[in-house]
Amino acid sequence: MELRVDSFLNEALEEARLGLAEGGIPIGSVLVIDGEIVGRGHNQRIQKGSAILHAEMDCIEKAGRLLATDYARATLYSTLSPCEMCSGTALLYKIRKIVIGENQNFRGPEDYLRSQGVELEIVNDPNCIE
Repeated sequence: MELRVDSFLNEALEEARLGLAEGGIPIGSVLVIDGEIVGRGHNQRIQKGSAILHAEMDCIEKAGRLLATDYARATLYSTLSPCEMCSGTALLYKIRKIVIGENQNFRGPEDYLRSQGVELEIVNDPNCIE
């Protein structure tokens, strides 16, 4: 059963809530391929004392090593506009679409992502903004 876009964003929001419950920064992400969530994660910089464990990085790491053809079919959902590091990771693995829950609190290099052929969908969901 394929979930709708807002369902995947809701899953990313659940990840953000998990991070907040752990005392961390409430940002969540899921990686979707062919209508299935293959990876999920949340920001764990505080919890794990990590300089790089943003939600998108945690999500992609938890998805495990995938084939290039898998990444090319993937959509990355993030509750917040991805930063330069996370955007670079999406570019490195040639993820062609990113659904962004909101870009009001922080805006990553969205114009650069677009210039590299990445499709962005900015939702500006009130729950993500909150």
